[in-house]
Amino acid sequence: MDSLRLYFDHNATSPLCPEARDAMQAALTAASERWGNPSSPHRFGHEARVALEEARSDVAALIGAEARDVVFVSGGTEADNLAIHGAARAWLAAHRLPGHLVTTAVEHPAVLSPCRRLADEGWRLTVLPVDHDGVVDLDDAGRSLTSDTMLLSVMLANNETGTLQPVVELAARARKTGVLVHTDAVQAVGRVPVDVERLGVDYLTLSAHKIGGPVGIGALWMKDGAPFEPLLTGGSQERRRRPGTEPLLLAIGFAAAARAARLRAGADAIMALRDRMERELHARSAWIRFNGGGRPRVGNTSSQTWPGIDNETLVIRLDLAGIAISTGSACSTGASRLSHVLTAMGRSADEIGSTIRVSLGPATTDTHIDALIESLTAVAADLRPTGEVAASRAKR
Repeated sequence: MDSLRLYFDHNATSPLCPEARDAMQAALTAASERWGNPSSPHRFGHEARVALEEARSDVAALIGAEARDVVFVSGGTEADNLAIHGAARAWLAAHRLPGHLVTTAVEHPAVLSPCRRLADEGWRLTVLPVDHDGVVDLDDAGRSLTSDTMLLSVMLANNETGTLQPVVELAARARKTGVLVHTDAVQAVGRVPVDVERLGVDYLTLSAHKIGGPVGIGALWMKDGAPFEPLLTGGSQERRRRPGTEPLLLAIGFAAAARAARLRAGADAIMALRDRMERELHARSAWIRFNGGGRPRVGNTSSQTWPGIDNETLVIRLDLAGIAISTGSACSTGASRLSHVLTAMGRSADEIGSTIRVSLGPATTDTHIDALIESLTAVAADLRPTGEVAASRAKR
């Protein structure tokens, strides 16, 4: 990392880790010399198939799963859609009528959008509210599950605030009523321990580029026997669950990043850096507010509200100073609507417009944090409205 450019936007994407880079470079060399289609019957195809299945095993190991239950897809968005629509199609095949879906108000658009599309097609949809820290109430969730509930979809870690949902407890309640559970674990994998058996879910989504792997590949884990109908038709790849020639090069990079994430023991260290940053920022600027800090969070994420300061201006000023942060989800950049996550948490439009997200990564150091604290407090102090300006704004 260039000492003049500091990156604090790992929740949007993580830089390609050295392990993934090296593995993909070696695979590129092999591909130019001898590389077949994993579905071909000759030796070249067999070698490609072996490499693909080794990659699948490495990704599965990251979440405590069996390799055969992991489906390679193009990313987290496809995995979420595949889980929700695939389970819905299986329900329709069995029941002939739409059922009931339950999700939360703070889910990623990749979950909320397919749920709303199903609602437009006649499914009943319940969107659970969250508290001030962005966490669903277990009793609310339990009461929402009925005899025709097909699926509960709840993310493990929020992409904007890092808040962790009580997925283990929610899944236990769902099992009592026979409801399937999907969790979007894109922001959690590699940052907190994730084990599909302990979670008790039926479907789990993960993405390579959030853990230092390449963009363009993710995975959907499906519990053996979980109801599912594929969305695409074609070849027999991925055990007929997702046809199309597999992206072997990307899978190799994904696997290398997964191995590195398993060996990396830096989650506590990253959390210590995040917590120190928040303490020192608050000590220097007592008016700052942190979103979701009252509940467990992944250790790399800090959602910060700087009252009275336009968040886009703050991001631009820091970028000019060589520091990359964001206003929130990269999927919503350029959108005119307010953050649905912070809205669901009860934040006002003014508060949302003054909120930034800082997300750390494995390469973040104390020196980087020191530079961020100095620049952020200096820029915020420069942008902070005076009492006279603040009063004028309040009247408008």
